[in-house]
Amino acid sequence: MGIVLGGHQYGKAENRLVRIYRETSRHEIRDVTVTTTLRGAFEDAYLHGDQQAVLPTDSQKNTAYAFAKEKGLGEIEDYALTLARHFVSTVEPVSSARIAVDEFAWDRVQVGGAGHDHTWVRRGQEVRTAVAEVEDGHAQVVSGLRDLVLLKSTGSEFAGFLKDRYTTLPEAHDRIMATALVAQWRHDPAPDGGWDGFRDVDWAKSYTDVRRIMLEQYATVHSLALQQTLWEMGRAVLEAHPRIAEITLQAPNKHHFAVDLSPFDVENNNEVFYAADRPYGLIEATVTRS
Repeated sequence: MGIVLGGHQYGKAENRLVRIYRETSRHEIRDVTVTTTLRGAFEDAYLHGDQQAVLPTDSQKNTAYAFAKEKGLGEIEDYALTLARHFVSTVEPVSSARIAVDEFAWDRVQVGGAGHDHTWVRRGQEVRTAVAEVEDGHAQVVSGLRDLVLLKSTGSEFAGFLKDRYTTLPEAHDRIMATALVAQWRHDPAPDGGWDGFRDVDWAKSYTDVRRIMLEQYATVHSLALQQTLWEMGRAVLEAHPRIAEITLQAPNKHHFAVDLSPFDVENNNEVFYAADRPYGLIEATVTRS
């Protein structure tokens, strides 16, 4: 039985890129992290150290920065697709490219009730994400977000679960439910669209609406389990967006335990909690079309 080289790829990870638009006195900011990954005929680099077919990862980094100026950094899905198409179409050994972009949001600092022209404050921990892959004249785009921290103070239960000799968890019929949501949703391209199968998608509008739907479902669904909430969130997204093929959700259960104040003769009616850091339950689900 011989030894052979299996699947392989290479690229430049986590290029931090900030783009400031200064065309007017009111500046705009885009803040992203870009990871490029190339696949193709690179066997000789691994087997013989021959770099003739290898586009340096430093060149990939430089391309990401140059494109932010030359092509512009609009919606991150468009930017990722543009980079991926460039590498596949102009670098002969490259057969497919995967570009992942994370975007960090900034809000304008308010001065006298109005947003300042060139000063911003970072918006929480939430990160918008996008991944574009181009191969054989076809493109795939997955949009998403991570670290969307949510908490509801009621409207959540967890009871009727399986118990064994090691079960100590009490049933809860009114509990805090909190999570730091990760969600990724895959878009269907237009039929026979090839590389341009997403030219009709308004990425910003789609992202905003998917996020809105998930937040509304989290808030309004009376949850008998975090699993049920994820299902309802995913189902609502797919029902509202026919071009979204599937959505994957990951939700760590950020446990909150009521503190026992009875030793101090103080009554705690589900009002004071210990927020546990770890361990935590991790609930995951993919909602797709049949």
